[in-house]
This record gives sequence, C-alpha cells and structure tokens, in this order.
Amino acid sequence: MTKKEVEEKLIDGVSEILSIDRYSVDVDMPFKELGLDSLGFVEMLVFIEKTFNLNMVETDLTKKDFETLNSLAAFITSKL
Repeated sequence: MTKKEVEEKLIDGVSEILSIDRYSVDVDMPFKELGLDSLGFVEMLVFIEKTFNLNMVETDLTKKDFETLNSLAAFITSKL
C-alpha cells in the first residue's frame, strides 16, 4: 500500500471520527487543530489497528509521528 493510499484511508477515518467533510481535512494540519481530542486519539488508534491490521501499542509510535495525517501516513506505510 502506498503512502497516498494510507493517507486517503486516514482522511476517511478522521473525517468520520470528527464528523467533518473529508475534503476539509488538511493532511499537514496538526491533529489538535483539526479538533482531535484524547477520545478522538483513542478512536483513531482503534481505526488504524482495524484498518491496517497493526498493533499500535507494540509499535515505536512517537508524538512526532502522530502530529499530522501526513506524518502518521508515513509512519504507517513504514510498518506495512
């Protein structure tokens, strides 16, 4: 799966979790600015685990990796 494909799936997930239009999601905007709170963070981790079959607890995910959709897509792509 390419980074762009991962990014598209993440956009779908974030737009669903935040109940916003997928076309309003900027992949370079920090999650906090998008409106992702602590509950949204947990929902996003669950979405990632189900969608990409990754156990996020066992990865070396850092705060920097979970800063934007762009950085998160790069991290996930490297784990696939």
